[in-house]
Parts: sequence; structure tokens; C-alpha cells
Amino acid sequence: MAGGWWAKAQGGGMLLALLGWISSCVTTFVPLWKNLNLDLNELEVWNMGLWQVCITQEEGVVECQAHGSFLALPPELRISRLLMCLSNGLGLLGCLLAALGLEGWRVCEDEPGRKRQFLLAGGVMLGMAGITTLVPVSWVAYNTVLDFWDETVPDIVPRWEFGEATFLGWFAGAFLAAGGLLLACSARSTTTATPLPPACRRAPAAQGLAGGQHLHPKNADLVI
Repeated sequence: MAGGWWAKAQGGGMLLALLGWISSCVTTFVPLWKNLNLDLNELEVWNMGLWQVCITQEEGVVECQAHGSFLALPPELRISRLLMCLSNGLGLLGCLLAALGLEGWRVCEDEPGRKRQFLLAGGVMLGMAGITTLVPVSWVAYNTVLDFWDETVPDIVPRWEFGEATFLGWFAGAFLAAGGLLLACSARSTTTATPLPPACRRAPAAQGLAGGQHLHPKNADLVI
């Protein structure tokens, strides 16, 4: 019963980790971190990401342009690039290490201590990936809120709002952190019993003598 529960916990943690890692990768590269609707031209929607800015027109035409210079970006976007790339790398490494420590796999099956180390290391990596995803997404969202409610900016100036990637990044970070925590908690030390030495194969007559069936002198002539 306990073994089945641990296997289910590891499977659920691995599923959450994979969903979180894929969502984090999508969040990193889609230009949907911020949205801007122009009052003068409502037919255009501006979308900003970590790598490029896109303009979506009413006809469905999308024009994207990469950011001119990395150093010219705001600090939150520069650091968010680095943190999101780091999160993707940590998430991939965590999934690989956690997969080696799953109970259903035969990798290092004869070394339960090593499998536990793999599972713990994978869980820690995934937890760090979740943190490095939540930090940049929350930072960009916080600055977006500050800019939106900035009273020094005239009301006629368009304001950036949350994009779809912001919410996807929050879900990705939560999935990575939850999956890593579940995998780390499911890493338990399995004590394997020392295998008993194989029984000596003896002849049936010898086994009978060892079992206490001794020949008495009075029956020796019958045996002969």
C-alpha cells in the first residue's frame, strides 16, 4: 500500500514538473508579457515580450520586431531574460534527475540510496526553477501595475496591461515548485533486506541425515 502511494506521488510530481517546465519555456519566448491597446487606433494591439514587440492588426496580420539592444532594455526585462533562461535549464535538469530516481525505472535499481539522491536533487532543481520563474514574472507584473497607476503620466497616454504570458508564467512557477516539492517529499530511504545466502543443494540422503533420521545399529543389516 505504501509503495503504491509513493509511486503515485512521484508520478503526480513528475507530471506537474513537466507541465510547469513546458509552460515556462512557452512563457519565455512568446511576446505576450504586456498588452497595449491604442485609443487612437483600436484596430491595433501591441504585445511585448522578452525578445520582441509585435503588432496585431484587425486583419490578423502580425508584425514583430526584435528589441534593438539588450542593454537598452529596462532592468526588469534584462534580468527576466536571464532568470527565465536559467529556469528553463534548471527545469530540464531537474526533470532528468528526478526521472532517474523514480521507482518504476530500472536505473540504479540495486542502489536505492543513489535513486533517492537523484530524486532529491531533481526536486531541489525543480523548486529552484519554480522560484526563478515566479520572480521575473512577478517583477514585470509589479512594474506594470506601477506604470498603469502612475499619476504623473497624463490619462491620454496609453498604458501597458498584463499579457497572457504573465498568468501562464505564474502557473508554470507554481507547477514547478509543487512538482519539485512532491518529488522531494516522496524521496524516502528504502532499506533493502540483506539477501539470504542460497541454500546448499545436498543429496536427499544427506538432507535426511541432517534432519535427524539417523541409522541405528540394529537396522544396519537391513540397509546393507
